[in-house]
Amino acid sequence: MKRSILLFVLAAVLAGCSKEPAPAAKTERPVLTMVAGSVATDGGNTYSGEVRARHEAQLGFRIGGKIVERLVDAGARVKAGQALMRLDSGDAGLQLGSDEAQYQLAEADAKRYRELRSKGFVSQAALDAKEAALTAASAQAGLSRNQSAYTTLYADHAGVIAAIMAEAGQVVGAGQPVLRLAQDGEREVAIAIPESQLADLKVGSVAEIVLLAAGDSAAPLAGRLRELSPAADPASRTYAARVTLTQHDPSVALGMTARVRFPTNKKNGGLLIPLSAIFQQDKRAAVWIIAADRTISLRPVQVAAYRDDGAVIAGGIAAGERIVSNGVHRLAAGEKIRIIESGSTQ
Repeated sequence: MKRSILLFVLAAVLAGCSKEPAPAAKTERPVLTMVAGSVATDGGNTYSGEVRARHEAQLGFRIGGKIVERLVDAGARVKAGQALMRLDSGDAGLQLGSDEAQYQLAEADAKRYRELRSKGFVSQAALDAKEAALTAASAQAGLSRNQSAYTTLYADHAGVIAAIMAEAGQVVGAGQPVLRLAQDGEREVAIAIPESQLADLKVGSVAEIVLLAAGDSAAPLAGRLRELSPAADPASRTYAARVTLTQHDPSVALGMTARVRFPTNKKNGGLLIPLSAIFQQDKRAAVWIIAADRTISLRPVQVAAYRDDGAVIAGGIAAGERIVSNGVHRLAAGEKIRIIESGSTQ
């Protein structure tokens, strides 16, 4: 009897273990979506560049020598006539002393010969030779005085030291650049134009300039294309260009990174959607379309152009249709999703 009861209890336990657990409720995947509707326009080409001064000069000594002192740092604001660097003036000083002594000797000889000529003791030719020697000695002494003054480099304009290209202790040659001075005044953005886009631009074209430090939400500054190089750079095969800022902004500092755009108003005749909304299916572009019941289906589209700000769709979707804007590679056809508007923080 006890054995029968034990077998009955064991059978009941085994039967309970064989039951499958209840299936978990299927959750809907949250997905970022958007409504297609913005008409694509040709926003123009955008170029990255650096803020530079309208006038820049590379400064160097007019004589060679060893730099013994640098008086300014990069970024320092200087005035016209301010001393910037100095060379060792020892050799120049010795040469100046020698030439000054030669000049004094020539001057004394000329004075003595004038007196002798007035008394008729020497010929006019002898006096003329001494006068010529005095003139030559005077010129040589003046040249030495200039050479001695050239041992100090001065700023010829007010501005900002943009770069230091030589340091104290370095021996430099005459005319070798040691500093770059950005003069006060106009500010420009230096950019490079690819050969394929050269035909779309001309000097005087209107530009919009956005400083990277100001952020994408900042209002663009007005500018115009002032200069376009007629010859390509041999290494990059791009054309150097300068875009002048036509409105003054004290926040624009030298060396800042800027984006320059030359806008146009041409219509592309398509809808602009994010690049993250494009799904590649069998080497064809497609997007996930969201139905009224929140199920999704993949639909091929025709892409007219890929741009930095998105893809221009020429056909396949209509304005007002809701599409998945992000996470397209994690979805499956027929899946039901939970809609989250693009830009929402929920």
